[in-house]
Amino acid sequence: MAKEIGVGLTAFGVFFMLLGVFLFFDAGLLAIGNILFVSGITLTIGAQRTMSFFAQKSKIRGTICFAFGILLVFIRWPMFGIIVELFGILNLFGDFFPLVYAFLRRLPVIGSFLSHPGLVHAFDRFAGPALPV
Repeated sequence: MAKEIGVGLTAFGVFFMLLGVFLFFDAGLLAIGNILFVSGITLTIGAQRTMSFFAQKSKIRGTICFAFGILLVFIRWPMFGIIVELFGILNLFGDFFPLVYAFLRRLPVIGSFLSHPGLVHAFDRFAGPALPV
């Protein structure tokens, strides 16, 4: 039950962050989105695994940037905070993007769009042709 709630909180966190960006970097919505995102990740994979994920030596730069971005949003510098957070998110979760892309290519409508030769070529150029399975 906690995992389902965690996935919901994570989804709402992403929604509120996107809404905050679309509404000209509204600091309140971004702060709520950050809180929901972090609590959702924690409920989804557990507190111990969350701490070990964020404390990995290879991901420490992403963790610091993500935490500093959240701090900037909380002290009402939302534009700079989101930029720093995005850099941290790319460093933390960048390994998952090829898996997400491979999953999306298998969906009926989105998959045909993502299988366009130009997109496949561009993605293979940046991510490498071998996707982890």
